[in-house]
Amino acid sequence: MQPVSASDLIARLQAQIDACLSPHIDGSPIALVDFPDIRNVGDSAIWLGEIAYLRQRFGKRPDYVSRGVRDFSDEELKRTAPEGPIFIHGGGNFGDIWLGHQVFRERVLERWPGRPVVQMPQSIHYGNLERADETARIIARHRNFTLLVRDQESLHFAEKHFDCRTVLCPDMAFMIGAVAAPKPQLPVLAMLREDREKPDAARDLSPWPQMPVEDWITEPWLPVRVAKALGTLGALASLDAIRMRRGRFDAAARQRFSRGIRQIGRARTLVTDRLHVHIISLLMGRPHAVLDNSYGKIRRFMTAFSGGTELAYVATSVQDAVEWAHARTAAMEDGQ
Repeated sequence: MQPVSASDLIARLQAQIDACLSPHIDGSPIALVDFPDIRNVGDSAIWLGEIAYLRQRFGKRPDYVSRGVRDFSDEELKRTAPEGPIFIHGGGNFGDIWLGHQVFRERVLERWPGRPVVQMPQSIHYGNLERADETARIIARHRNFTLLVRDQESLHFAEKHFDCRTVLCPDMAFMIGAVAAPKPQLPVLAMLREDREKPDAARDLSPWPQMPVEDWITEPWLPVRVAKALGTLGALASLDAIRMRRGRFDAAARQRFSRGIRQIGRARTLVTDRLHVHIISLLMGRPHAVLDNSYGKIRRFMTAFSGGTELAYVATSVQDAVEWAHARTAAMEDGQ
């Protein structure tokens, strides 16, 4: 089978996303909740893809936005979006690894029984099946929940455990489309997780002491605060709290996404165990060797959607990944 080009892959996945989401969107107001006000660039990429889809496909902006439990308001939701779907931000936090997001998701289902709630594409992982049973009871009581998932394993799990409509759907970050990449300054950069999804396997990088090893969950506090303040200014004259909040959210997501582009764009070739380094590398057209996170999320996603391009190499080990990345860089440099 001939490898698919990145541009063809992006177009195909965007069409699949539209087929999954468009049946849920009409002239009704839209709520989009669980904004990821966190340092992980991948979550901001998902948010920007969600916003881009609503704007480009339907010319819409969310009528109600919120983060999690901290600023979600039933009263504001009733006022600004009294009907229509409640969309919950996508990602990889459906389950019991990132429990705060799961608790908020279940609170929305409990507080709004019968109202259409659509979970944007997620990966599912439970370490404790009793916790999954609790989720199942909440979903069953709600009666109008659609769960979009990013891989076949999540689909099978949801169909077995949850009484709701479940649909396989690509990650929303693909709705950003092609991204202009900075001029590379490094041959190879390793972007490896340092959070709860870090793989258990040892990562011996000592044979490559000159190769930078980084993650993208560290950020200076000032740029994001400035971005939020500037994002609020556009709606300040209207004194519309939702518009100001939406401006803050979008500006923060754009600032974090730009930081991630600058960070990984420095390298000609990447090694990573982060799903959104893989996705954004495809959007930038950068070759990268892929390892997996702690529970197989990246390989599961690639099997369902994003495998089969010349840009992404599925590595068998850290050594394999780094050796492939250096060989790919050398080949590109020789071809110049």
